[in-house]
Amino acid sequence: MDKQATIGKGVDVTTLLLYYALVLVGFIAIFSVEFRMGDSFVQSLLELKKNYSKQVLFIGISSLVGVFILLTDSKFFTTIANLLYMFGILLMLLTFVIGKDISGSKSWIALGGGFNLQPAELCKVFTALALAKYLSRQETEFKTFRSHLIAFALTLGPALLSIAQKETGLALVYFSFFLVMYREGLPAAYLIAGFSFVVLFISSIVLDFTPYVIAVGVAVLIAVYYLWRPIKRNFFLLGGLLILYVAIIGFKWFVDNIVFDKIMKPYQAERVLSNFGKSYIPKSPERIAQYEKELASGKKRDYTYNVKQSKIAIGSGGLAGKGFLKGVTTQGDFVPEQHTDFIFTAIGESFGFWGSALLLALYFFLLYRIITLAERQRSTFSRVYAYSVAAILLFHIMINISMTIGLMPVIGITLPLLSYGGSSLVTFTILIFIMLRLDADRSMVLR
Repeated sequence: MDKQATIGKGVDVTTLLLYYALVLVGFIAIFSVEFRMGDSFVQSLLELKKNYSKQVLFIGISSLVGVFILLTDSKFFTTIANLLYMFGILLMLLTFVIGKDISGSKSWIALGGGFNLQPAELCKVFTALALAKYLSRQETEFKTFRSHLIAFALTLGPALLSIAQKETGLALVYFSFFLVMYREGLPAAYLIAGFSFVVLFISSIVLDFTPYVIAVGVAVLIAVYYLWRPIKRNFFLLGGLLILYVAIIGFKWFVDNIVFDKIMKPYQAERVLSNFGKSYIPKSPERIAQYEKELASGKKRDYTYNVKQSKIAIGSGGLAGKGFLKGVTTQGDFVPEQHTDFIFTAIGESFGFWGSALLLALYFFLLYRIITLAERQRSTFSRVYAYSVAAILLFHIMINISMTIGLMPVIGITLPLLSYGGSSLVTFTILIFIMLRLDADRSMVLR
């Protein structure tokens, strides 16, 4: 009886209010995309035929899930963290057997009644718990190479499965855990290496072969200049630099001929290259034949259409926006997937720059509040988990909005708490409410 009387004690109200504010904004945005003058709002809510009416159901389910989590003992999450992780991996593997193909991605499990579950979304929660569990163990010394490898394996396992399911966007989100590991003592060299790889990959796209070779050669010469004294004493280092030079040149060939022509599908390659002002030119005989067939039949698709329409919608909003339910692009269904991946365009067109800025401010305050909660935890488990929540949210926000304004290729990733979908909303609800539950018991030391 005493426990029930104090069940809500310690729950951070500020985070809770920010959560529901963003959920409300999401519903308004989805409503503006689908509602048309003459529709019966009450009838559509009852019939659950519109996405905004289904979103109301998802909000209700998410709230019930949130209440259930707040009623749960915090020790429960540390006890079953590893079991949940294994369950999540199993669900992701099951998609290869019983998965439902949606938009070319076999990453969904049909639940019946038109509802589907995306295990890769849910596995983000389980990975955050498993990483927190591992890093909070007394025997974990997060300074050894072995401990780094184990942490990498925990986070990159689901990422590789997501790539196999053709969910590149979700796979990228799992790299957000590296920020959490950095907070917990991961050497900066890992992050520098990762950033260098990104720079190298972009350089291999932007530069043609000769400028690329020259740029890499200049970089190697600069390295030789600064390392000249050690090189004079160690010819192995000089040999290593030469091998690295050859490897980086080979990387350019690998990206051009394997990544874009073998691994990626034509539409994926075209979307990535278009972001850097490049056009996809197939090189393999199979791709060339397919490309010529599309041109001859006149059926070649414009794979940048989504982004073009997204930019038009956001740009047309101006400073103050066109007003609620007055967006021409939104009401005309010009932006594909506007209720899911491109929901930000509805905000941009209807409420303009100021409305978009207010939305970003809400996200900023939510992230700031989560980091504040993370830093006041006594338990390593709670701190790692809270930082995982912040990192996942940050990656989703950055990638999704960059995607809608053309700064990143379209890779299919939701905007937290705004995009339509039960899997997405329930997942972020679970993420945030577990953090709230752990924070309410922050005086405890959990492992």
